[in-house]
Amino acid sequence: MEPEALEICPYDPHHRIPHSRFQYHLASCRKRNPKKAKKMASCKYNACHVVPTKKLEEHEATCVNRSPVEEEDSLSLVKISFPRTRAEGNHHMFVLKTFVLQKLICESDTRGSEKEDQPHP
Repeated sequence: MEPEALEICPYDPHHRIPHSRFQYHLASCRKRNPKKAKKMASCKYNACHVVPTKKLEEHEATCVNRSPVEEEDSLSLVKISFPRTRAEGNHHMFVLKTFVLQKLICESDTRGSEKEDQPHP
């Protein structure tokens, strides 16, 4: 069995955590370092990507977990026209804004996938 890859904690670079425990470590280390946590932000594409708030926009633009759907504008416009009364003869134009829902999951959270893989008795 190969040793598990280690991740570096964004709150304390001396912390080296196995990938499978990284999500839990981030939560506990965030609580222990409230001053540093205020200056950090989580990526919207992967909750385990914690970067300085000033660099968040740059990170999200190049995030490896960004999918092709998000590369398009997450807000898309849908135009729908409804007829007015017969006397007016024109159409009302409505613009509806829709958005793509995103599920933020840390890659290291394997508990759910392990349960799904096991057959039910």
